[in-house]
Amino acid sequence: MSKTPDLPGEVSRRTVITRAAAIGAAIPAAGLLGACAGGGSSDSGTDSKTSNDPKNPFGVKDGDPLEVVIFNGGYGEKYAKDIHEPMYKAAFPKSEIKHSAPTEISTTIQPRFAGGNPPDFLNNSGAKAIDIGSLVGDGQLLTLDKLWAAPSYDDPKKTVKDTLIPGTIESGEFDGKSVQLNYVFTVYGIWYNANLFSKNSWVAPKTWDETTALFDKIKAAGITPYAYAGANASYYQFEVILSNAAKIGGADVLKNIDNLEDGAWQVPAIKDALDFWAGIGAKYMDKSHEGLKHTEVQLQQNQGKVAFYPSGSWLENEQAKETPADFKYAMTLVPSKGSGDKIPFTGIHATAGEPYVIPAKAKNPNGALEYMRIMLSKKGANEFVKLNGSLTSVIGSSDGATLTPGTASAKTALDAAGKDVFTFHVNDWYADMNTEMKAATNALMFGHQNTAQFIERVQKAADKLKKDSSIKKNKVK
Repeated sequence: MSKTPDLPGEVSRRTVITRAAAIGAAIPAAGLLGACAGGGSSDSGTDSKTSNDPKNPFGVKDGDPLEVVIFNGGYGEKYAKDIHEPMYKAAFPKSEIKHSAPTEISTTIQPRFAGGNPPDFLNNSGAKAIDIGSLVGDGQLLTLDKLWAAPSYDDPKKTVKDTLIPGTIESGEFDGKSVQLNYVFTVYGIWYNANLFSKNSWVAPKTWDETTALFDKIKAAGITPYAYAGANASYYQFEVILSNAAKIGGADVLKNIDNLEDGAWQVPAIKDALDFWAGIGAKYMDKSHEGLKHTEVQLQQNQGKVAFYPSGSWLENEQAKETPADFKYAMTLVPSKGSGDKIPFTGIHATAGEPYVIPAKAKNPNGALEYMRIMLSKKGANEFVKLNGSLTSVIGSSDGATLTPGTASAKTALDAAGKDVFTFHVNDWYADMNTEMKAATNALMFGHQNTAQFIERVQKAADKLKKDSSIKKNKVK
């Protein structure tokens, strides 16, 4: 799911990722959130049987019904109804599929967890997704280990795991359990109108010096060089800051932050990144954007009033209805500080998102596992890319598909990154950290606090969290 809006009803900004930001993935001790997620269950371990048939490794019984619940947000429900469900029905023609597509998952589905009658398959996404931490803590989800080890849909010599972009499975692990399939692969960067840049002979910068030099030209042309929405999208900007810090100091900067290591926010890479972006905020941003929502600032970019805008690869699809014909989305990466960076300019923040889960008390868990295996097939993933214009977590899912300019730009960047792909989880795992990071970012970028105050504020929040024994901690290995 996407990272954006914190506002109920704004569901189009799908994700990300990791969408766990809205989920708030801090995992309390089992049972603490039982009243929230549902009445608890015996165990989240899978009890589904397997077979030796690579075409039906989970032993699905043709005739057993399957209930599928899809979040009706940015990706809609068409991909399920027109692609994946027909593929399942073709394999098991006697099985009836019950399909529903609510816009508020927690409102409609959470009571069913409490009642011990959840659906078989759930796209737990959107601003009102069910708290994944509570579901895991209460043992409400089936583990997916058997799915990853099963023969892939297209090649029985490969496991399902072999067909996924590295990091996909790990992105859906909570409390040491693999319980969530993150299906859409999101790439983060800074977006601009390639046609506007071509018209003005502007070239997207690769270094800090090139950035400020170009921003001076853009500002002189009467266009705001850089913007994000302070009202509900400050995540986009701390994503930029952390990506920049990772390039300067290496991926361990992010790992240490995720693992709540002492002084993780006080290292030079963080300070340098904060100093640079605070300078961008002071000289090149519009202060009025602090009170605007993401859609309002994105519309300004479509209108030619803003040059650069940080976001994930869902942006182009999200703005499709507002984008004029002469606007051509392109993505560049967070600029490098200089030659001393540990990760080159081509390094990129990318991760799997858009969560799908199988309840531990599903009536047809075997069918749900097979449904996921179908989603991860070449046809299932490729048709999703063609329909939604977003990359999936399946290797080569976009092969043969005609990509939109923005998605093609993101894919080119991802391909060029090679092994230099990084991500972070601290805001996904810990809701209080997410809140503090967003507030501190706005304070920095709109001139209310300086770098030292940012570091002191966020490090203090991390230290407090680390000492809080009521919150179970996750670790990046």
